[in-house]
Amino acid sequence: MNWQAAIERTVTGLGYELVEVERAARGLLRVTIDRVPGQVYPGPESESVTVDDCEAVTRQLQYVLEVENADYARLEVSSPGLDRPLKREADYVRFAGELVEITLKLPFQGRRKYRGVLQPRPAPQSGAGEGSAAEEAVAVAPAGWRLVLQDETPAAARKGGSKAGRSNAKARAKTVDEEAPVQVLDFAFDEVREARLVPVVDFKGRRARAAQPQEPQQDGGRTE
Repeated sequence: MNWQAAIERTVTGLGYELVEVERAARGLLRVTIDRVPGQVYPGPESESVTVDDCEAVTRQLQYVLEVENADYARLEVSSPGLDRPLKREADYVRFAGELVEITLKLPFQGRRKYRGVLQPRPAPQSGAGEGSAAEEAVAVAPAGWRLVLQDETPAAARKGGSKAGRSNAKARAKTVDEEAPVQVLDFAFDEVREARLVPVVDFKGRRARAAQPQEPQQDGGRTE
């Protein structure tokens, strides 16, 4: 088993989600983790990753990476932060209804970056029942995804770009009433190069932590 697989096995085995693994300058190995909804963790109740979580994962990873003879100088385990990256389609399901920013692989209407509320794109023939955003996303994920765009107007959405090399994403105006047309961008998961949550400070729940100076992290040197 290679060291990347060992990291994923270790993190998930401890009950956390592996968000990202990256190598940085000077031998830094950065591992980003998140708590799994519904999972019970030691210590005070929290939706976000705590310092204790990072310490527990760091201790276990130091041992595992030594066994795997991984080449690194320093290990850092941290939370994903308020601008958490969405790497997998399962992340889209989990964070349906949140404000996100996406970067398309190919430009659409002269742009690559769009910001809006993430929603599952309704299937052509959807059921009449209603459920949570995540439950609806699971049901219709194969149909693709939708952003309800922020600060967009029909005129802005019509501004063009070259037809060559365009994304297959589709933008249209969905009129709620005559004075408030809503712009939506429909796209497929594989059309996205990068997607991240947009930090929203509302002083309620998880996002209230935006006022903190930094996210929890544990910096552990390599054990020899």
